[in-house]
Amino acid sequence: MMTGPNRDSLHFQISRTDKKKVLGERPDMTEVAIAGVGYTPFTRKSGRTVLDLAAEACRNAAADAGLALHEIDGVSSFSVLNDSVVCSAVATALALPTLRYTLDLNAAGQSPCHAAQMAAMAIRADHAKAILIFRALNGRSGIRVGHGAIPGGAGAYRYPIGYSAYLMYIAMWARRYMIETGATAADLGAVAVAQRWYAQRNSRAIVREPLGIETYYRSPLICDPFRVADCTSEVDGACAVLVTSLERARDLKQSPAVIASTAYRAGPRPGLDVGDQFQCDDYSRNFTGLLRKELYERAGITAADVCFAEIYDCFTSTVLFGLEGLGLCDRGEAGDFIRSGATAIDGRVPTNTSGGLLAEGYLHGMNVVTEAVMQIQGRCGERQVPRHDIGVVTSGALVDGSAMILMRDR
Repeated sequence: MMTGPNRDSLHFQISRTDKKKVLGERPDMTEVAIAGVGYTPFTRKSGRTVLDLAAEACRNAAADAGLALHEIDGVSSFSVLNDSVVCSAVATALALPTLRYTLDLNAAGQSPCHAAQMAAMAIRADHAKAILIFRALNGRSGIRVGHGAIPGGAGAYRYPIGYSAYLMYIAMWARRYMIETGATAADLGAVAVAQRWYAQRNSRAIVREPLGIETYYRSPLICDPFRVADCTSEVDGACAVLVTSLERARDLKQSPAVIASTAYRAGPRPGLDVGDQFQCDDYSRNFTGLLRKELYERAGITAADVCFAEIYDCFTSTVLFGLEGLGLCDRGEAGDFIRSGATAIDGRVPTNTSGGLLAEGYLHGMNVVTEAVMQIQGRCGERQVPRHDIGVVTSGALVDGSAMILMRDR
């Protein structure tokens, strides 16, 4: 197992004056932060429209920040298979007086950090002052990601012979990783067990029952190597964040979560049809290794400085990919890293502290971002990590995705 630096002796302090140099920004460049988060309840049957869910999460994010809705001039979101609502509809539901920025991404879990990146760029360029980013869907009672073929590409040839569910694609990547690194089902199970501990301390989590490794092995195998406990928990619900300038955020209700760095990267031949990724050069790694250097250098840090991680986890294997791709542990050692307690609340890098998409609920990674913000702000109660100066967040599972470094304000 990888041995890392003594995190207890690490004291990463950044003054407001020094931060501009650390972030690699010009003195006249606007710094950006996330100022508030908003949620709806996560349920298996909301009985509500997606528009209603989206509007509630956005109102809650604005209220959490302490910013009046009439001061918001941007809205951003993403959707898959038309499972959500467009930003203009949400702006209308919120009665926003004017829009200077709107972005509807036709993409899935690779979007949340990328949407934050686009919002930060817009605010730095003065194309907007305050932007809401939301994800809303009836992902359990309505359109479910595992139902229905993704249109286009070679899908017409694959779907009729049974390679039809998103689960199957991810399982292929997981199996390749296991072959290349020697990882086993015990490594996948370590992820599920570790994250369930956090879920038990999260009142929003849709799955909160205790999970040990023996219980994990009794979980039904549904698509080799995945058991039920390896898979995301589909929910109805919404969550949102409010992005604005750091200067403005400092005058609002919550302590700012500073966006220190963002990055998006796609490997060879990405595409809307998941099957296009059959042509990827290496199925045992994902996008995190492609953007790691850029992500850390932009923030002026290294992997050793990361206090906690919120890694996109539609399936347990993506956590193993992410820990290794981000350089938080060595190649092929993620399972041992987790079993050592390194990702526990008192470990070197507490990871997926809400229970993640596996247990809190599958909002395509937007709630991975909201959890990171709340950890930076020190608002997670029983599951609050002791060191929370710097957090890394990822969005996506396969050949393309995005990531973000958040920092506490100094």
